[in-house]
Amino acid sequence: MNIDTALKEAMSITGAVGVALVDYDSGMSLGTGGGGDWLNLEVAAAGNTEVVRSKLRVISMLGLSDSIEDILITLHRQYHLIRLMGGVRSRGSLFLYLVLERDVANLALARHHLKRIESDLQV
Repeated sequence: MNIDTALKEAMSITGAVGVALVDYDSGMSLGTGGGGDWLNLEVAAAGNTEVVRSKLRVISMLGLSDSIEDILITLHRQYHLIRLMGGVRSRGSLFLYLVLERDVANLALARHHLKRIESDLQV
């Protein structure tokens, strides 16, 4: 699936407010969906790039031979889910960033859907 289709699929997840596909090497988004006045996805993409970089540094400093599947940031009214794009095909520096309304979202299902989207996405 292409980027636009992947973003539309992510926005169809119950509770989805916004989504972005982000390159954490540059901090730039390759595409966005949703968002709005209170959720600037470009700013969020750049900020979450720092979260990903920081966690990768810690894993490296600890000498862990493991990789990040996803990162969850829980706010009072929202979930912010960061799904790193694993595997080859030059997807190593990309992540999907999804913002969900906590009151209506099912976090387990959202994670499952993002995993499927990530595996089908062709970049």
